[in-house]
Amino acid sequence: MPVSIGSVVVIGAGIIGVSSALYLKRAGLDVTVIDPLPPGSATSFGNAGMVRHDCNVPVAMPGMLRQVPGWLLNPLGPLVLRPDYALKAAPWLLRWIRAGRMDRVNIAADALYKLHKGNLACYRDLIGDGAFETLIREVGGIQIWESEALGLSDRVTAELNSRQGVVTEPLSRRDLERLLPGISGIAKRGLLYPNNAHTINPHRLVMAIADGVRQAGGVFATERVLKIIPREGGGYTLMTNTANRKADAVVIAAGAWSNQLLEPLGASLPLETERGYHLMLPSPSVELPMPLQMKNRGFALSPMEHGLRLAGTIEIAGLEAAPDERRSEILLRHARALFPDLKGGEPTMWMGHRPSLPDSVPAIGKVPKQRALYIATGHGHTGMIGGGSTGRLIAELVTGNKPQIDPAPYSPARF
Repeated sequence: MPVSIGSVVVIGAGIIGVSSALYLKRAGLDVTVIDPLPPGSATSFGNAGMVRHDCNVPVAMPGMLRQVPGWLLNPLGPLVLRPDYALKAAPWLLRWIRAGRMDRVNIAADALYKLHKGNLACYRDLIGDGAFETLIREVGGIQIWESEALGLSDRVTAELNSRQGVVTEPLSRRDLERLLPGISGIAKRGLLYPNNAHTINPHRLVMAIADGVRQAGGVFATERVLKIIPREGGGYTLMTNTANRKADAVVIAAGAWSNQLLEPLGASLPLETERGYHLMLPSPSVELPMPLQMKNRGFALSPMEHGLRLAGTIEIAGLEAAPDERRSEILLRHARALFPDLKGGEPTMWMGHRPSLPDSVPAIGKVPKQRALYIATGHGHTGMIGGGSTGRLIAELVTGNKPQIDPAPYSPARF
């Protein structure tokens, strides 16, 4: 480890930030985590809780261009583009569509698989066996389709799974009825991922890792970083809303807000926020043995510690627009199409900002033309799926230790 790196500030206290912080602290560095909100209170709070280690499929896939118009015209569809944001989002959307070329999908799939395959082991390492067994369920997951026919993306996914050794089991209509009593007739077939896992409480998972940071001597500061200023001779000064802080190295793990800190330094990423929603049912009448995903509707049902979470959809509307509660209500309509007798008590709604790059591969590594400024963002739908392994990789890069996976596919310099 270079002697010059003794202190590091991590900006962001979501799953990426706290995982990075704990691995950096274990490497012997002085670590401060800065976030205006408590750990796990933003995007990491309300996701579907998937922590599957065999996730290998990017969002952009071959044939997607033909589907996008239908999604946008369908008020119940999985993708919404707010008209007043369309012009600003257009460059990112074009890159997103181009990322669906087969050659690019293969590159992205390999990068995702290699990053994610060690994630469960990282979470066990970060929080210990006891907390792992409490918070994480290794019970599998099911994807469901409303059509018997295999689409192009289904065939590509099957090819990727076969190439990378991802274990799946096809499920017939009869299998679905056996595994999921009460399921409606719209579910025609499914695919079981027996090695999948999920957390029953994403917020508690982040908090458990944050507690580990504190116990190891790390510090959390409830502040907002306004600007990162390189210091002559090395290191950085961070101007926050209440203080100036100095560090030898900085890790930006600020999710969809990361460009606000990068751009004054002459750097940026093609980062967009895919706004996602959830509806939490505290007293569900349906008990699921594992999470379900409805592929054509773009949402998931996840059994959680405090009820059933309906999560998903993609809304392209930027960081400032108010939430559209209709997106949460649509999730309940989808869930009741799958389970007509579903009841759940008084639901709660939530919206969060997925930080997404066009190819679905996060940016993890040193910011070009900076001495010791690192970025870890752009995980999109896979923040929980890659949080632990991202933290390990960032710590390896900051300390100069040999990474356990090749960091090149995640380099921010690829853009």
